[in-house]
Amino acid sequence: MTQPTFRIAYLDRPMYPSFDETLARAPGVELIRIAPTQADEDILATLATCHGYYVMASRDELPKQWHVTSSLLATLPSLVLAVSYGAGYDTIDVDACTHAGVAVVNQAGGNAQGVAEHAIGMMMVLFKRIPEAQYAIIAGTAAQRDALMGRELSGKTVGVIGLGNTGSRTAALARALGCPVLTYDPYLDASTCEARGARKVELDALLADADAVSVHCPLTAETRGLLGAAQFAAMKRGAIFVNTARGSTYDEAALHAALVRGQLGGAGIDVWEQEPPARDHPLLAHPAVIASSHMGGVTHESRDRVARMAAEAFIDAAAGRVPQRLVNPGVTAQFLVRLGATLGEPAAAS
Repeated sequence: MTQPTFRIAYLDRPMYPSFDETLARAPGVELIRIAPTQADEDILATLATCHGYYVMASRDELPKQWHVTSSLLATLPSLVLAVSYGAGYDTIDVDACTHAGVAVVNQAGGNAQGVAEHAIGMMMVLFKRIPEAQYAIIAGTAAQRDALMGRELSGKTVGVIGLGNTGSRTAALARALGCPVLTYDPYLDASTCEARGARKVELDALLADADAVSVHCPLTAETRGLLGAAQFAAMKRGAIFVNTARGSTYDEAALHAALVRGQLGGAGIDVWEQEPPARDHPLLAHPAVIASSHMGGVTHESRDRVARMAAEAFIDAAAGRVPQRLVNPGVTAQFLVRLGATLGEPAAAS
């Protein structure tokens, strides 16, 4: 008896060519590219026949009608697995997926090195005041070299908000540079944080003591707006703020105000409420800001890694196995029942 084909679709393009390359060698799968230029009804008709959906993770890159919401799920009776392009899954309503019996998988850890290097690189550039120096050269106001006296990152206290895969890697790189590391992560105990190279503290203590604060938490109901005017005011005067995690975890206007009044010495921002930010965004005009557009994990190495991880999740499902990195593990029993029906045989628990 021929095993049913597990159909996987994505819109526009994969994260990296290795996604297609990995699945091309896998048995029992059919990979379908959907051109976003098609009419919505045609896109929906194709998605409705698929068992897996490879979903762009950046909310501003994927048209909202193709975010995995309860309304979209209601039109996709065959869907059993939604796999995010990256570590984030802003475009996927996890609760709605759980209710529908759809497993959600992300690629946590796949881009940790790239993002951690981005965060540390921003810290170094900001402590050396390189953005301000470039601004002065372009403006024709560059004067004596010591007018923009910098600082060395080595020996500075680094505060890491969120000590998961990327936060832990950032902490390791900071320690290698001789930096003591504090962390705020309410989901980890002190011994776990210590094993990951950081001392667990409350958020107010981290803000008061850190010379550089680096954000590495996901965007959730708890972390939305986590850092606002009060938190920036509580930071050390002259401290550096870096965010390579998610926009909406911090208040952009409050950050700008803290920079203008000199409370903060600089900011490195890779993630924004709107991505990319508008050209006239006030933060982009501040000389002590270094900006990028959600590209911390956009390296060949990271993209190759996360693309292969995503492909392997679909391969597991096509073989009747529960994929690794389930964001909603509570769906497992229902997922296995639905997967078994899809494959025409009982699915395995692992």
